[in-house]
Amino acid sequence: MPPLSPPCSDAARGRGDPMAGTAAPARAWFLIEHPGPWPADAFGGSGLSVPVQRRLQQAAADAGARILLVRRPGRRAHRSRRSWAVVHGLGSARPQAQVWGDWQAEGDLLDAVPALAGARDPRDGPPAARGLPLLLVCAHGRHDVCCAVRGRPVAAALQERWPEQTWECSHVGGCRFAGNVVVLPDGAYYGGLGGDDTVEVVGDHLAGRVRGEYLRGVSHEPPVAQAAIAELHRQGRAEGELFRSRRVEQVAASVWRVVLERAADDGSAGPVEVELEQQAAPEARLTCRAPRDATARTFVVRRVRPAP
Repeated sequence: MPPLSPPCSDAARGRGDPMAGTAAPARAWFLIEHPGPWPADAFGGSGLSVPVQRRLQQAAADAGARILLVRRPGRRAHRSRRSWAVVHGLGSARPQAQVWGDWQAEGDLLDAVPALAGARDPRDGPPAARGLPLLLVCAHGRHDVCCAVRGRPVAAALQERWPEQTWECSHVGGCRFAGNVVVLPDGAYYGGLGGDDTVEVVGDHLAGRVRGEYLRGVSHEPPVAQAAIAELHRQGRAEGELFRSRRVEQVAASVWRVVLERAADDGSAGPVEVELEQQAAPEARLTCRAPRDATARTFVVRRVRPAP
């Protein structure tokens, strides 16, 4: 009998898999409170009828939004009325705002369709955390066991510090980087969290200090720009808020040049140019559920300099 493979997150940490450039693309998020249990396909197995699912999926696709099921960490009594939220991120053309609503019957979720299109609903009663950043922790164990094993302790630690802002969520991508945290509306993905570093890394982000060694990327940026942004923060060149891309260009078959600038340029630092080479990592088992080994895209930074 062949030996059992180690959990994907253990194997990835042992290999030193690079996280930079691995945030899943999204310009907005549609969050649906749902206590679970969540099947591997969380939204598809949510119990919502096919017509409602299709309507919501189309509205989300039109907005560039990712649909996630969310729940509060820990065991709680199920509520008959639950929350939904639409969060337009920093990469969205819509105002960066949270729109909240309640749902009991599945038809109530259709109230989110105009919110996904950018309309505000003044009837929405704001929860305690409205307007504050949201902290989503992937704890989708039926999608990948590592998300539950590593994600739930992360969610518990964050909930103790930020109880109204913290939610467990369904699959966000990159199971091998569990514990994974997404900070909204920034769309910043952090991976490899757990233990004492969890509250410190998230607290630094909320205070405007980005920890590049844990940063997987920013969801509204292309992967190569995500990797460049993470590199600047890892080198300590980018104190304060996240950088954004001004220009992304491919200059050779596998070489990219990214010009980055601060979202709010105060004149203290000019744009920075990062040159990166895209490579293919050796084949490996990238998720616990994967039937076979696969390769992942990685980026190697070749040069960082002030933009000409």
